[in-house]
Amino acid sequence: MTTQQEQASSHLRFPATFAWGAATSAYQVEGAVNEDGRGTSIWDTFTRTPGRVLGGDHADVAIDHYHRFRDDVAVMAELGLTAYRFSVSWPRIQPDGSGTFNLKGLDFYKRLTDELRANGIDPWLTLYHWDLPQALEDAGGWPNRDTAYRFADYARCVHDALKDHVHTFSTVNEPWCAAFLGYASGEHAPGRREPANAVRAAHHLNLAHGLAVQAMDARRVGGCVNLYAVSPETRSEADLDAARRIDGLQNRFFLDALLLGRYPDDVIEDLGVGLDFVADGDMAVINAPIDVLLVNYYSRFTVSGAPGGKASAAAAPTDTGSPWVGSEHVSFVNGGRPVTAMGWEIDQDGLLEVLNRVARDYPAVPLVISENGAAFDDVLEQGRVHDTDRRAYLDAHLSACRAAIEAGVPLEGYFAWSLMDNFEWAWGYGKRFGLVHVDFETQRRVLKDSALWYAEIIRHNRRHEPTDS
Repeated sequence: MTTQQEQASSHLRFPATFAWGAATSAYQVEGAVNEDGRGTSIWDTFTRTPGRVLGGDHADVAIDHYHRFRDDVAVMAELGLTAYRFSVSWPRIQPDGSGTFNLKGLDFYKRLTDELRANGIDPWLTLYHWDLPQALEDAGGWPNRDTAYRFADYARCVHDALKDHVHTFSTVNEPWCAAFLGYASGEHAPGRREPANAVRAAHHLNLAHGLAVQAMDARRVGGCVNLYAVSPETRSEADLDAARRIDGLQNRFFLDALLLGRYPDDVIEDLGVGLDFVADGDMAVINAPIDVLLVNYYSRFTVSGAPGGKASAAAAPTDTGSPWVGSEHVSFVNGGRPVTAMGWEIDQDGLLEVLNRVARDYPAVPLVISENGAAFDDVLEQGRVHDTDRRAYLDAHLSACRAAIEAGVPLEGYFAWSLMDNFEWAWGYGKRFGLVHVDFETQRRVLKDSALWYAEIIRHNRRHEPTDS
């Protein structure tokens, strides 16, 4: 290890039981969309609609993880990962979203989890990372209450098949994105621009989480939210109100539901829609006890309520509406911080702010950073990717994690996003988040400098096994 690497890792000391991982999702990495009985997902349909995905890209092959998973697990083992977070493809398990379960699909995940465990890597399974079976979308999608019950059936099936292979299950990844990017702005599949239905979808995604928790009776189960620190551009009344609104819809709408069993009154007022779709008992179901809360964090929002701004969290690759139902007038501005290739502000202090807030304002629950990472314009030169910006980003955010632990936050693990370059949703293959570079033509994998650095961080902490935390 170089002197620079030694200096980078020496200050990052974590508890001995801390989970060191990386994450992916099924649709972004698996490929094999027409193999072994897999059905069609909303993202298969979305990518085939002209103008939806940058460059007309699709994930029919992605990075071919379905066929190369053993080699990919070997890469994880080389990095020293102790955990791997992945998602299950719902249409691979239930091609039509209900009815018969596809045993070939389940068998793939049994082989994957067996391979992980054989290499000393703990599988962390996410049930839903946005690939809704198209048949369920045809029946109304997430605005349709029945979809939540179909999800509970699917969750029970996956749990029963894999409960001896997997210790930690999580339910819905980033319900904000699935609801408001999918049904309000149309930036994500299924590409609908129906603000009122986006709110219905958000509630039914929350309900699906609670129903799945009840259905699985898993040994360790959690929910997953994407949280942002939110700052007003100025201290003006309009900007302060804009920050309250965006924080409410992005953060509190989901945290309050999962952990307090209610929706914030001010957010409901902002949304301006009736709640006739919230049935008696729904909030108690959503508030079902969980064993861990998975937190995805990437950036800080700086917002303004002044007229004439652009109501978008970041530049979208194609023309879209606003995901901010009831707050379409809010604009997102640069707060003077450096940005990633996605245009997202880099702010590790925001991660510390978010973690402290959850620990302070909500009932005690163990926390895990289930996604954290950055896209940069990586260049492969002479077999190496010198991604110093990504390494600096990860180092800063891991330092924030360490500070949170020292402040008493019950943080139990960290998963870098992502393990490998992959299909980045509406951006296609135009943005690279991976620790591992992938040549999308040849599928060759190359460890970036950030991967080598991360491996040293993990090795340093596993070697010292600190007990003072």
